[in-house]
Amino acid sequence: MKTDPKWWTDEHTGAWDRIKDAMKRDWEQTKADFSKKAGHELDQTAGDTLKQAAGSERIPPATVPNAKPADAKSGDTDWANAERGYRYGVGARAHYGSPTWDEGVESKLGDEWRNLDSESTWDEAKANVRRGYERGGK
Repeated sequence: MKTDPKWWTDEHTGAWDRIKDAMKRDWEQTKADFSKKAGHELDQTAGDTLKQAAGSERIPPATVPNAKPADAKSGDTDWANAERGYRYGVGARAHYGSPTWDEGVESKLGDEWRNLDSESTWDEAKANVRRGYERGGK
């Protein structure tokens, strides 16, 4: 069963092992943030603010929340389902080295994902892959 891209090595596994607990904590915090019932929730994090201030992420209109990960939209709050995308994103960042997520990166990783044995489609996993990719270099 092919669960990792052909370029995946022990080095990528080591990088993932070093940050996966932090990513899991981030995932748990994200679940808590998504469940708030009071106020005007924009799903804004410090990372969103920094990216938006730097111009690397668009700023939604004042009353529109930031896009949620695909799995949050579907109500999937299971770490096991999110971890696969995060792991792949972290490894891809280490492998390809490009610090910027763009259409080229998204297309390449989407093509690779579709060739893996995964229970999630690319559309379902993409937000978590991107999150892992963007945080994998930090």
